[in-house]
Amino acid sequence: MLNFEYKNPTKIIFGKGQIEKVASEIPTDAKVLMLYGGGSIKKNGIYNQVINALSKHEVLEFGGIEANPKYHTLLKALEVIKSENITFLLAVGGGSVIDGTKFLSSAALYEGANPWDILKKSIRTEVGMPFGTVLTLPATGSEMNSGAVISNEETKEKLGMGGPGLFPQFSVLDPQVIASIPKRQIVNGITDAFTHVLEQYITYPAGAHLQDRIAEGILQTLVETAPKIIKDTTDYEAASNFMWCCTMALNGLIQKGVPTDWATHGIGHELTAAYEIDHARTLAIIGPNLYRFKLEQKKEKLAQYGERVWGITSGNTIEKAEQAIEKTVEFFHDMEISTQLSDYTKDYKGFAQLIKSRFEERGWGALGERKDITPSDVEKIIEMSY
Repeated sequence: MLNFEYKNPTKIIFGKGQIEKVASEIPTDAKVLMLYGGGSIKKNGIYNQVINALSKHEVLEFGGIEANPKYHTLLKALEVIKSENITFLLAVGGGSVIDGTKFLSSAALYEGANPWDILKKSIRTEVGMPFGTVLTLPATGSEMNSGAVISNEETKEKLGMGGPGLFPQFSVLDPQVIASIPKRQIVNGITDAFTHVLEQYITYPAGAHLQDRIAEGILQTLVETAPKIIKDTTDYEAASNFMWCCTMALNGLIQKGVPTDWATHGIGHELTAAYEIDHARTLAIIGPNLYRFKLEQKKEKLAQYGERVWGITSGNTIEKAEQAIEKTVEFFHDMEISTQLSDYTKDYKGFAQLIKSRFEERGWGALGERKDITPSDVEKIIEMSY
């Protein structure tokens, strides 16, 4: 097992009727900016629950944060924060709203001239404006980690940021919110969480047996829960397990003491930036082919994954690894998630070469857990995914 340090300061408030507790988590003298997305929270009752809970607080609102939050939209929110002297941020939404709020938490205290530099120059956020979250869409795990990804529609970039100053102070997780989520977003959430675990697990053996077992437990639970929650979003037991799996998939626990990959995400972000394909679906497009391309290097963990998650018992290590990849693809297909880029756009000619050049320009020449995935390899993996 590798050396590690682990601290997660986010307080989780989980269960039915917990949204009302946001009031006790925010200082009474705080000036709060509530941030949300397209307005679905006003249709499903979540907005009213939050507003009622904060009836004794001074609250302003900013809506319209997009899926894959856009930098220039967030700049408008930043103007509100500064002009209105906001002191506390509250994200009411899914991963995109929470990621956008993390950017604002950082940018609100950033002293540089151009906030995009936080992402472009990978500036670590040590201290941000305090914020909390009310999770409305399980998927990214952003409610219990310190990372965020922001899209710049002008430069066609989707870049990440992070730092210890970007952990939410608290996150409210009420599984009842899932009842109003459309099927497309449910399966996206399952796919996103599933791939988050794979990025931290399908690497090479590091003797971290507990981390492996926790990762496998999350994967198995998602496989078992997926058909139940897709069939009936009001199934509270299924909703609870789905929501907690998404949070546990990326709260930092299973990545401690083990090597991690994240190349699938690095490549997938480019598909979202170029074609506005749902983030989770870009992971389903790239992931299986990255595993096929790096089969020799990942065979031991792929085979272990096949044995423990999918119950594969026949074949040698390579054969089990190959079967595990196919089982993963079948899982995505069963949820009606396509795994080929050509199913999302016909405008992919030259895309692989473009991304190769872009990675070279950024100096991204060593991706993956072994730092051996080059821009030329990225080009080949994308071409396999057409």
